Amino acid sequence: MDAASLLLGLLLGALLATAATLGAVALLGRRRPGDTGLEPVHESLDHLHRLIAGMERARATAHGELREQMGTVGQASAQLKHETAALVTALRTPHVRGRWGEVQLRRVVEVAGLLEHCDFVEQPSAVNDAGAGVRPDLVVTLADGRQVVVDAKVPFTGYIEAVQAPDEATRQQRVAAHARQLRAHVDALAARRYPTAFRPAAPFTVLFVPSDGFLTTALEAEPGLLEHGFARDVVLATPSTLLAMLRTIAYSWRQERLARDADQVLEVGRRLHARLTTLSGHLTRLGSALGTTVARYNDAIGSYERSTLAAARRFDELGVGEQPVPEPEPLEATVRALRPADPLLLDPPPCEEDRSGTHG
Repeated sequence: MDAASLLLGLLLGALLATAATLGAVALLGRRRPGDTGLEPVHESLDHLHRLIAGMERARATAHGELREQMGTVGQASAQLKHETAALVTALRTPHVRGRWGEVQLRRVVEVAGLLEHCDFVEQPSAVNDAGAGVRPDLVVTLADGRQVVVDAKVPFTGYIEAVQAPDEATRQQRVAAHARQLRAHVDALAARRYPTAFRPAAPFTVLFVPSDGFLTTALEAEPGLLEHGFARDVVLATPSTLLAMLRTIAYSWRQERLARDADQVLEVGRRLHARLTTLSGHLTRLGSALGTTVARYNDAIGSYERSTLAAARRFDELGVGEQPVPEPEPLEATVRALRPADPLLLDPPPCEEDRSGTHG
């Protein structure tokens, strides 16, 4: 029983009770025509009648809105059913399934943080050792130069049929069929010999299953499916496991770039050290030249004072010159020589325990 039916029953009960009360009041009014003590009762009944009429109008409005909403829900459900059926039909098509797997694989790679054309390449063409052309969905390059081949074309028609099974027995049959399809695809993928087409490559191929439910359902019917793939150098990976693997690869790439940058920093440091050594030699020779120049200047000043300046002072004493000859002052400056750096300024200060000795 829905809410509208319950509300309708309550209103009908209230109307019947009101009608019975009005009948009783009318009967009493005919028996006592002169009695006016029932006027408040009539007023209350009229008020109750107006309230019930308002409730009936509200119920009719709510019932109409509810019917309209139920119609909208029915249309949306029918549209959803139609779109779901169209999606199931599309997923039964091999190229649509393959494209969906490729899209899922692309999303996982982007979330992992790999860079296209640097860390991975999509759908490269190559030739294996048997001379057959192969084209995997993804080839991921490791930091050491090796490559990991990923294929995303997985059959899951049996899985769709298992989800749509009307009973448990049919579901078990479809699940077993799904496991057989996945096992056959593992064998077919191993026969393509992807690692021989991409050298250097890891000695295994990753079979990307676009949904964790696909692999979990297949393992229900065939628990040894993973071991079957490992024996044929095929690793079954769901989005979660593949994401963990790709994040590890991305981390190794970051470490490789950091190591390469560190080597470049070391090389730049070596060049800077060599240039500082050359500059220090130039400064040392320049300081020696400046010291020699100051010494030669002071010698020249002494000779000038002893020989030439004495005669010039004689002119001043005789009043020949207009102004006294200025006397140059000797230079007392010294050139600072380069010294090795103080080890105390380079090393960190000792801790309190080192200064005070071992506590005990």
